[in-house]
Amino acid sequence: MSFTELELAAPILQAITACGYTEPTPIQAQAIPLALAGKDLVASARTGTGKTAAFMLPALQLLSVFKKGGRGAPRVLVLTPTRELASQVTDATRNYGKFLRLKSAVILGGTPYREQFRSLAQPLDLVVATPGRLVDHLQRGSIDLSRVEILVLDEADRMLDMGFQDDMEKITAATPAERQTLMFTATMDRTMAALASRLLKEPVRLDLSEPQPTDTKIEQRLHLADDMAHKQRILEHVITDSTLNQAIIFSATKRDADRLARELTAGGHRAAALHGDMNQVARNRTVRDLRQGKIRLLVATDVAARGIDVSGISHVINFDLPLFAEDYVHRIGRTGRAGANGTAISLASRGDIGALQRIQRYLGRDLAQHVIPGLEPKRPLMTKPAKKAGRPSPGRSGKSAGPGEWKRGTKGRPSEKRAPAGKTRREPIIEYRSR
Repeated sequence: MSFTELELAAPILQAITACGYTEPTPIQAQAIPLALAGKDLVASARTGTGKTAAFMLPALQLLSVFKKGGRGAPRVLVLTPTRELASQVTDATRNYGKFLRLKSAVILGGTPYREQFRSLAQPLDLVVATPGRLVDHLQRGSIDLSRVEILVLDEADRMLDMGFQDDMEKITAATPAERQTLMFTATMDRTMAALASRLLKEPVRLDLSEPQPTDTKIEQRLHLADDMAHKQRILEHVITDSTLNQAIIFSATKRDADRLARELTAGGHRAAALHGDMNQVARNRTVRDLRQGKIRLLVATDVAARGIDVSGISHVINFDLPLFAEDYVHRIGRTGRAGANGTAISLASRGDIGALQRIQRYLGRDLAQHVIPGLEPKRPLMTKPAKKAGRPSPGRSGKSAGPGEWKRGTKGRPSEKRAPAGKTRREPIIEYRSR
């Protein structure tokens, strides 16, 4: 299938061609025709598969037919859990809608109200927003959602994890009952199914989340480190690899991200930190510099695990392993975008044994161990081999280490993450699975 077969408006096809795309990804090929037919959707797809275009292209198709509207009254509303993801959606709007005459606004927490009030004081076609700030504008009466024709809930499961359920329901209640709703989620448990049944009308369920998100063109490597000094020497060797174009280096804490970024900069590398303590202006500037190639090494906490889509990212380096297996998948999904090859390198010491075993059980296989000549580990890890058949992630269970496993001490590295809600079995609505 080609994009021309989707019967999109000529200006949209022109923009797609200008971006260098000819064929839709599986999620796009399945979701776009259903969305264009006016169906409500609940779609699951792994990261890096083009889901943003899967909802943005139908939204732009709607907006390609001009309708005069009132001030601050968009026809399309996209809700995202984070500012980084909102920035990604805004970029997609700009790229795919470059030949359309559109007026859009971005409504984010942590940014000044003045510019948002200015944007909402004029006629609008599309608004991209985070839930908390949008509810604030609703209460102030500065935005009117009575003309919304398409509502997109992007990464709805993450919005629930972040405590935005009440805000999501307030927002949807302010939109017309006859609207079309497109929900994208990585997981579909009882809570998500209940939310979908309240917010959507006879939705079609698309599940393209299998096979496992890591079955892509991403090479995954594991390097064992004896201690912090050894880990830093391994990192220094990895980042001098000539095949490394740009990399995201994941750190456990904001303080460590700042420290590591300073050390890398002092060593002559083009490095910068990205984490939640930075204001929005600084975060936007850092991501822009990354996209423009001014930054080669981005040291980030998990605030960057979702929402950053930069084609130049050739490597993801887990300087600190994530505590939850699902976050490992989201991290490494920052490389190998749009079918490109990528490399994910994880550094682990004895203190990481629990996290490593959760990741390997989730993947259903062991990570391939690599050794750098001259940097061989002196103390091998003792881990149980992963079972070959994948099973639901134990990463959220908080289960202690069993016999034969290293149990992590109480003085492990601090975590800035909270444990997400536990998973339950999936309850599909109307289900179409990719083959």
